[in-house]
Amino acid sequence: MICDLRICFVGDSFVAGEGDQEALGWSGRLTAHARRAGLALTSYNLGIRGQASTDIAGRWRAECRSRLPAGVPGRVVFSFGVNDTVRVEGGTRVDTDTSVANLCAVLAAAREESWPLLMVGPPPVDDAEHNQRIAELDARFEKVCAERGVPYIGSCHRLAADSVWTEQVRAGDGAHPGAAGYAGFAELLLPGWREWLDY
Repeated sequence: MICDLRICFVGDSFVAGEGDQEALGWSGRLTAHARRAGLALTSYNLGIRGQASTDIAGRWRAECRSRLPAGVPGRVVFSFGVNDTVRVEGGTRVDTDTSVANLCAVLAAAREESWPLLMVGPPPVDDAEHNQRIAELDARFEKVCAERGVPYIGSCHRLAADSVWTEQVRAGDGAHPGAAGYAGFAELLLPGWREWLDY
């Protein structure tokens, strides 16, 4: 088993666990599961509320380098996209082609650092039209990751059919669930997470 494994979770407010009364989000729950299984794991939550892929592409590498020093096993989990697809006057915050280009650049740079990668797709919100845009971006992201051999776990379709997620998002701010919603998100991710870490 890998010793002193360090993982950076990079992304937006869903990575940060916004709305979770237990302050764990899905990343904290996955970390806790791995630790209970005996994995010597240190995790760093680098989620920032409101950030789109362009913001994340500009900051993530320096933040991860300081936490994943040479000689220590390091990995990176990325998750973003919901903020890219927010409707603004004249289009979306980040157009789809730019979002995909940002993802390609991030994956290429992470490969240069030799960090194993996992990508978690953007989850749904309480807005049908917005969810359609999220689903379209999710499909593009999944294709990019498949072409580059990066494990990808989609969430938007499965969470859209999850009553706990949808009810909590609706009762909250329209985007973020509470603790139970994040617990369900973590359960969805768990099989892929365990395969990625091989435990």
